[in-house]
Amino acid sequence: MLTTRLFTPPPFRCLVRGISTLASNPSIKVFPNPQTPGTYLLSYLDTSPPNPSLAIGTTTAVPPTPRSFQSNPRFLSILYDVLAKHAAVDPGLKSQAQAFASPGGFSFIQARNQRASGTGAGGASAEGGAGGAGVGGWVHLSDSRNPPDFGRIAWPEDILGSVEVDGNGEILGNFQASGTYRIVTNQGILGLSPFLQEKLIARLREEERKT
Repeated sequence: MLTTRLFTPPPFRCLVRGISTLASNPSIKVFPNPQTPGTYLLSYLDTSPPNPSLAIGTTTAVPPTPRSFQSNPRFLSILYDVLAKHAAVDPGLKSQAQAFASPGGFSFIQARNQRASGTGAGGASAEGGAGGAGVGGWVHLSDSRNPPDFGRIAWPEDILGSVEVDGNGEILGNFQASGTYRIVTNQGILGLSPFLQEKLIARLREEERKT
């Protein structure tokens, strides 16, 4: 008789240099917090000891949960500044903008009706969805930890912000922060596209050199 054993991944893993990383996002390092015993600092930088002012935040448990995690306001400020500068040229968001303008997608009215009837996905606003069918509107930048299905809108806690799109799928103006985003949810921790993560880490290293 065969027995099936379920594998549960560890909450964090160790690199060769002895630095622990989160299993759900190996780019995020886990350090004991020297300022508060029993807590951990989460950081994109591998400098040890870490700079608390550049850490994502602190947590009393690994992996972090909404109850154990406390965000770092300075990190949030840096994150949104990076998104304001680079989100509009993120390849994934640009592709989403092109799909938005596709004539085969949903119109705003269809998306709004779906939301009103409860058939639309995850909540944000009536704007967005897949396909403006030639009508301008807004496209949302969502966290990769819990990506919405095609044609659906992510939950507010997963939406980093939005960009305006014209009827041809071209991005207009600047990135607008959502104000509802949460770095840690029950679905996991901050997850950016490779392009935006690279820009964020570069900015954090730049800030580190100033200290």
